[in-house]
Formats: sequence, C-alpha cells, structure tokens
Amino acid sequence: MISPLAYVHPDAKLAASVEVGPFVFIDKDVEIGEGTVIDANATICEHTRIGARCHIFPSAVVGAIPQDLKFKGELTYTYIGDDTVLRECTTVHRGTASKGKTVVGNHCLIMAYCHVAHDVVVKDYVIMSNATQLAGEVVVEDHAVIGGGTLVHQFTHIGAHVMIQGGTHLNKDVPPYIIAARMPAQYSGINSVGLNRRGFTKEQIDTIQRTYQLLFLSQLNTTQAIAQIEQTIPQSAERDLILNFVRESSAARGIIKG
Repeated sequence: MISPLAYVHPDAKLAASVEVGPFVFIDKDVEIGEGTVIDANATICEHTRIGARCHIFPSAVVGAIPQDLKFKGELTYTYIGDDTVLRECTTVHRGTASKGKTVVGNHCLIMAYCHVAHDVVVKDYVIMSNATQLAGEVVVEDHAVIGGGTLVHQFTHIGAHVMIQGGTHLNKDVPPYIIAARMPAQYSGINSVGLNRRGFTKEQIDTIQRTYQLLFLSQLNTTQAIAQIEQTIPQSAERDLILNFVRESSAARGIIKG
C-alpha cells in the first residue's frame, strides 16, 4: 500500500507488499523488497537497494550523497539487507569511488539518530544504539553491539561479537569477542554474556579468555604474545580469528590497549 501523499519515482521498483507512508520520498533507481515498511517522512535517495521485511522509521534518510569532499557525483550505491530496522532520523549515506557502496547487512537494528557514513560495511545482526556515529570506511563485524553515543573514527575495524560501552570514542580497532570500555577505550574483559547467549561452548569461551590473557594481561608485547599464543593454545577457529584480526590491525590502525 502506497499513501497518496507519498512521492515514488516511476522508475523505482517496489515489491507488491511494500508499505509506504505519507510524505515519503522515493527517488529513481531504488529497489525495495517484499514486506518492507517505509514510514512517514522517510527519504530513500537514488541508487539504493533495500531488502525484504525491513522497517524504515519516520524521518530516516537512506542513500543520500556522502559528506566527503572527494565525492564528485560518481555512481555509487547503498545496500540495506533483509530484516533490518532503521529507527527515527537514522542516516545512511552512499559510497564514494573508494569502495563504491555502503552496506548495512541482514537482521540489524540501527537505533534513532545513528549515522552510517560513506563506504561503511555493517555486517549481520549488528545493534547500534541511539546516536552512534560511524565515520567513513568503518567495518563492523557480525553480532557487534555498540552502545549509545559511541563515536567511531574513520577506517576503524570493530570485530565480531564485541560489546562497546556507550559514549566510547574509538580510534583504534576492537578485536573480536571482547568488551571495550573506559576513556580512552581499552580491553575490559571478554563478552561472555553475549557469547553464552549465542551458543558458544565453555571450551570456546575458555580459549578466548586464555588468548586475551596473554594478549592483554601479560607483560608481553603484541609480537611476543602472538608467538606465545601459537605455542601454548591449541588451534581453533576462535583463536585464529583473534590472531588474524590483530595481525591485520597491527599493519594499519592498531588495536585498543589492554
């Protein structure tokens, strides 16, 4: 159902079951999947793709051009996955020539007044609490939970299954499975509550705990800690995800401190 008070460009492609509220603006080259609801006063800009069963709340803006002075009008896109919710006044901007697209994945909850800047990749099952701000080219991995009012510097990488304390200022990468808190942001233990809720076994959680004890709580530097982890902790998917993340981060921004 499309409100007669909405504007939908004739070139936009909306599935038959899409609901569009009054005073919505949907531009050309927009595609919206089955069962998605677009509430009053939302704006869906050109070159945007929204999946099935999403809910875009009032005054959200999806696909606006980036706030990046390097942007020269090149063809770029915004992608929103299936079953994702964008609450009131959320903004998600198009990509630039750097990556060509901004992506918010499946089953995400992006709460009111959040901002997702150009070329950001937010993966699946991510929760961003109110007024979280992601600068350009940030990557947020699956199942991350970001507390309200968090500010994330450009190019920062947030690992899977992390919990970020509200009001945190992040300018370093956050490895997977941990809690990041305090000012400046630092390691504050593993996210054991989240891991238990998602079905991690005691053995998996113990491996994660031991890995971070060596990485953050020993007197070893990062290179020494990685060597010690490889020697003393048996190989596992969890151990290797942490080590690969830290190695890649060390070559770029670096990780938060212990």
